[in-house]
Amino acid sequence: MSANALYTDLSAYYDLMCVDIDYQTQSNCIHRLHQLFGNDGSTYLDLGCGTGPHVRHFIDLGYHSCGLDINQPMLDIATVRCPEAEFSLQNMSEFNMSEPFDLITCFLYSIHYNDGIEKLKKCIASVYQALKTDGIFCFNVVDKTKIDNNLFVKHTAKQDDSVFTFSSGWHYRGNGNKQSLKLSIEKTNTGQTQVWNDEHQMVAFSFDELEDLLKSYFEVHIFEHDYERLIPYANDSGNAIFTCIKV
Repeated sequence: MSANALYTDLSAYYDLMCVDIDYQTQSNCIHRLHQLFGNDGSTYLDLGCGTGPHVRHFIDLGYHSCGLDINQPMLDIATVRCPEAEFSLQNMSEFNMSEPFDLITCFLYSIHYNDGIEKLKKCIASVYQALKTDGIFCFNVVDKTKIDNNLFVKHTAKQDDSVFTFSSGWHYRGNGNKQSLKLSIEKTNTGQTQVWNDEHQMVAFSFDELEDLLKSYFEVHIFEHDYERLIPYANDSGNAIFTCIKV
């Protein structure tokens, strides 16, 4: 089953799958980065916006907000959650917007959904074109050289009469520019269990490789993957927040 097919089938459960994510803290952190590094504007675009929880928080922070995603059922939910926002069905690898933005984000490692380095390059170029001068692009990523294939994250949640168990983990074969996100979703109701397993193919890169791609367009700042404190990246962990300024 493809990634998009699974997410389409389970779009109603996507928020449950992400129930342990602190969207507000993430949004507040990026808002702070925009205050520190960006301009004084308030136009905002979220790439891979899904069902729109980050867009909701940026609306509440006073931004005129937009989102794009390749999954229409996700966007339908986002439109209900954020009727003030504008959403479009587009691929982040190559998108066009009618007006430039002050802030563009790509949360939840979604930038890895670009299918290969060439698509990632197109995404970066599209972001550059879609930003105003002194606008910023913020996103979180994982370094392929630090992926632990044995590490999985799991949580359980309840909805109505069903119990869901979600688990996910990165996998990198040790060479090349491809990695995958392995997902398992179990739904148990009245003693019967349904299981969805999927493996999303994603682009892989080291932070050095990514910075080389970005610095042709942006001034790049890298922070530890900590949305509660802004700490410069110390080259130890495999996760980071990139903040890119269009100068």
